[in-house]
Amino acid sequence: MSQNAHEGLKWIMRAGYGSRGVIYTIVGGLAFVAAFKSTEASGTKDALAALRDEPFGVPALIAIGIGLLAYLVWRVAAGIKDVEDHGTDAKGLIARIGQVTTGLIHGGIGISVLALALSGKSSGGDSAQDWTQKLMSMPMGRYIVAAGALILLGAGIYYAQKGWRGTYKSHLARSQFTESIDPVLTAGLVIYGAMLALVAGSLGYAALTADPSQAGGLGKALQDLRGMMFGRVLLGGAGLGLIGFAIYNFVEAGFRVIPKFSDQEIATLMD
Repeated sequence: MSQNAHEGLKWIMRAGYGSRGVIYTIVGGLAFVAAFKSTEASGTKDALAALRDEPFGVPALIAIGIGLLAYLVWRVAAGIKDVEDHGTDAKGLIARIGQVTTGLIHGGIGISVLALALSGKSSGGDSAQDWTQKLMSMPMGRYIVAAGALILLGAGIYYAQKGWRGTYKSHLARSQFTESIDPVLTAGLVIYGAMLALVAGSLGYAALTADPSQAGGLGKALQDLRGMMFGRVLLGGAGLGLIGFAIYNFVEAGFRVIPKFSDQEIATLMD
């Protein structure tokens, strides 16, 4: 890759992480407010739909959608070109396939966000229940949903351990700001991982009972928290945790160290 290509990819990466940060700021903020009011906590789709109704909501959604497409480009390029130096052994190839996969998922979300901005309707399905019902109508559909639940559970465990063990620190540049905000990043990753695990649990239960109505996305997971003992406290904590995950994405946008073309002398939070 040329130096210009390196710089271009860096800005694409920043746009992608920045868009993720905006989304989880909205979702986390609405969840935190819902902990103290009678309103329901919103998942990603509902939160973005609410944003569309705000002044300048449509341009904001278009910017988020383009940013998520940028995240697609970044993750696919990172996986194919191995700019983060994962290597070609089994572990490295799994990491690179994961990069491409998450890029494709976020690209799909980006297209849905752009469709919401331009037409008022998201593309594809409208909810986890819709997708689960469609999948279950297919041959071996329950097993496909169960496999999706296991993959999502794996992603939740990955994010939680990434925060708990602090492995993310190896690719964030050390500065006074990143040092001071580090506890927030840890909490954000752990709580985001826990929320993914809750979503995986609802999908797994839907597959087990062959009942698509049991499936739910992030919004249902947040509402389930509210129904538990000390639910408002749990919901408020989850909201703050998702805001912490949003901050993590913003920090990634500004301070991520990319092994293949970042300055090798840059100190990371792991150093």
